[in-house]
Amino acid sequence: MDEAAAVPDGPRSAGGRSRDGADGRVPSGDTGRIEDALTAPLVAAVRDLDGYGGLVYLRSRDRRSLVLAMVTGVPRSLLKSWWRVPVGGALPMAEAYRRDGTLWLPDERASMVRFPHFTAGLPYSFGSAYQPVRSGGETVGVLVVLRSAARPPMDAETVDLALRPAERAMEEGLDHLAPPGPGSAAHRVEYDDEPISVRLPTSAAHPVRVGLIDWDLDSDRCTADDEALELLGIDRAGYGGTIAAIEARVSPDDLHELRESRHDALAGGRVRSRHFRVRDESRGEGNTGYRPVELWGHLVHGGAGSGRILVGALVDAGGGLTAAEAAERLPDGLFSLDQDGRLTYANRRCEELLGCGREELFGRYPWEVITWLRDPAYEDRYRAAMLSQEQVSFLVRHPDGIWLSFVLYPDVHGLTGRVFPTGPPTGADQGPEAGSATVGVPAVTPPPGPVAAARAGALYHVVQMASVLTEAVTVQDVCRAVSEQLLPAFGARELALYTVREGRMYLLWESGYPEGFLTPFEGVTLDTQLPGVHALTTRLPLFFESPEDLSLAYPGITLDRMNAWSFLPLIASGRSVGSCILGWDTPRRFTPDERSALTALSGLAAQAMERARLYDSESAVARGLQEGLLPHRLPAVEGLRTTGRYLPGTQGMAIGGDWYDVITTGRGVALVIGDVEGHSVGAAAVMGQLRSAVHAFAASERPPQEVITHTNRLLSELESDVFATCCYIELDPRTGRALAVRAGHPPPLLRHPDGRAETLDLVGGVMLGVQPDSVYPVTALTLAPGSVLALYTDGLVERPGSDIETGIDAVRRRLSETPADSVEHLADRLVGTARRARERPDDVALLLTAYR
Repeated sequence: MDEAAAVPDGPRSAGGRSRDGADGRVPSGDTGRIEDALTAPLVAAVRDLDGYGGLVYLRSRDRRSLVLAMVTGVPRSLLKSWWRVPVGGALPMAEAYRRDGTLWLPDERASMVRFPHFTAGLPYSFGSAYQPVRSGGETVGVLVVLRSAARPPMDAETVDLALRPAERAMEEGLDHLAPPGPGSAAHRVEYDDEPISVRLPTSAAHPVRVGLIDWDLDSDRCTADDEALELLGIDRAGYGGTIAAIEARVSPDDLHELRESRHDALAGGRVRSRHFRVRDESRGEGNTGYRPVELWGHLVHGGAGSGRILVGALVDAGGGLTAAEAAERLPDGLFSLDQDGRLTYANRRCEELLGCGREELFGRYPWEVITWLRDPAYEDRYRAAMLSQEQVSFLVRHPDGIWLSFVLYPDVHGLTGRVFPTGPPTGADQGPEAGSATVGVPAVTPPPGPVAAARAGALYHVVQMASVLTEAVTVQDVCRAVSEQLLPAFGARELALYTVREGRMYLLWESGYPEGFLTPFEGVTLDTQLPGVHALTTRLPLFFESPEDLSLAYPGITLDRMNAWSFLPLIASGRSVGSCILGWDTPRRFTPDERSALTALSGLAAQAMERARLYDSESAVARGLQEGLLPHRLPAVEGLRTTGRYLPGTQGMAIGGDWYDVITTGRGVALVIGDVEGHSVGAAAVMGQLRSAVHAFAASERPPQEVITHTNRLLSELESDVFATCCYIELDPRTGRALAVRAGHPPPLLRHPDGRAETLDLVGGVMLGVQPDSVYPVTALTLAPGSVLALYTDGLVERPGSDIETGIDAVRRRLSETPADSVEHLADRLVGTARRARERPDDVALLLTAYR
């Protein structure tokens, strides 16, 4: 459950926190932090819906993802797989965002029926509500409230009404987050950093140790007495006297709590029981835990030359002597875990039953310290309790032969556990190696020696990845899915996917490797002495639990910074597809279950990769067909400079029906652009027919209106069940006069000689193929020398989450701002954003004409 590797990729967002511990404020000129807009409404929404946790997703900078921006009531580590979700994914938060409507899933069954992928990754009993978050009238994110399925039922209308106040409060806060500027406030709402944790209100703990601090809120200087520094784990000699030095000791999940103390002091003059955790390294390097503390204080104003001072007390919240004394008298073992699953308390009876001292357990995960609890199923019981907020119980067989019953009682701040001896379950083997557990949780015989720390829900991650692979279309889709799912599921830091072609290994995808490290391995033959090659040729997975093991098996092999590896063969239907290499940054023991899961997963990846390889081959043929239908070069026309650009979409077969053409006629030159709906070989075939028809009608010197009218009638007679848009402009290069017809197509753009660009308001008709007898009006234009005319398809100007007028205006500005000395450079500039996009939902076609 280490979160260090789970930080989402991407640059620092306008409303997010920087990775270097900055205060999370938006850039210079902005007026606040994202917490200011979201915290209070999120907590209120959880309260109003009688929930136990809440999340806020905001759209990413590239608008392709929803990124978890804030979480309360649930450990963010449990949601690591859901920190970033695709906008187009089959997930409830994505659907609520796309449809801009409330979504209510009252229980696990409702979630399973509508969103099986989501339930595969979080197979626990809870209800969830999803409410779009808006800014400037535009949907920019989603509010999520988690609710125990055991609570009294609520209908969808009641849920919607309960979430409305929080929605309005968030919209108001986000609208005021940044000062007025170009574009609406919504355009400045985006997030690409790690989630901010907010603690739900809780009662104060009983103080045990107290340290005093004086925090100058104006200069952020902070003096502290010896007891305070000891609680914080700071050596006085190395203390810099700043609040930043204290923040460096605080758990990332709780930085918000410490920072909100400033707001409490300035707003109300006091701080009352702000809880946060500080690092506890008293057991030496590698055994870091966390110690809970509370901050109390009040604001005073210093004398001359002094600012506003928060006089505060740091209270050790890890004790509670009276409660501890009472717990020591009980015959059962009692323990407490914080929200993340780390142990904060255990009585003496618990120590006896677990065979482990509380000092060794304190601040750490029990399943990491106690060898016989390291099966992932036991950690999963903690996850089930925290995410369902219901009591969970299970049986475990101790290595000494006794059976122990565990009962977990959760709330939003952690859980209390009970452990006591009990009899074996009915039918259990009484032998020393027998094991069983209730609620489907197996007890395991503890393996000898150190084992890899259990990864919570690892098998569920495998199920999740298997479902994601069913939707991966291309080889790149498969590689991305394997990387995004496999690395966090098993805690690996490096991944490389190789394919075999003509007896050699070639890299398809890599993540986490030092730059250039894999270069020497490119194109190696299948008789090379390398573990990745051997895994493929022998069809057996290889696991190395330390650098020494790998070097002993392959003397002289080049090593990087990793300390454990798995080399998995990719075999599909008996065919060798390639190899998958995973690397871990710490030595580890691979459990039998983990080896089995990784091996099974490699088989799923191989099948998906082989299917995607065949798809890519078919798609390449289809793209070749489409490219053959487009003009290979445009005719040279005196007085004009023309150029075209075409970019296929990245979804489906990546082919469609966009086309452009320049046709010389006895009346001048015809400039044409069109778009047949759909992305398929059929769409490309209809496009070819329409292009040929337009070319024939234009060459026969028919006027523009007749060309489009006859083309419309032809498409209607084809009975192809598709429609098309088209813009046809006949231009006289000698005079600059033109006649234009538009059939449902986006309006052209005209750049004047002075650099000013405008959208041409052409009267248009309906799309081609809708009404056989449609009439298409003609608009007369006159181009001045030095003008540039831009015809384009909607793929250039449409973006998810934005209207087409905004996209047209963005292209118009780019057309105006780019020098028109070269139409080639100008065309590249206009399609640059679309070319760089990882995903293009639609094809892009562009035809530029410069009139000299």
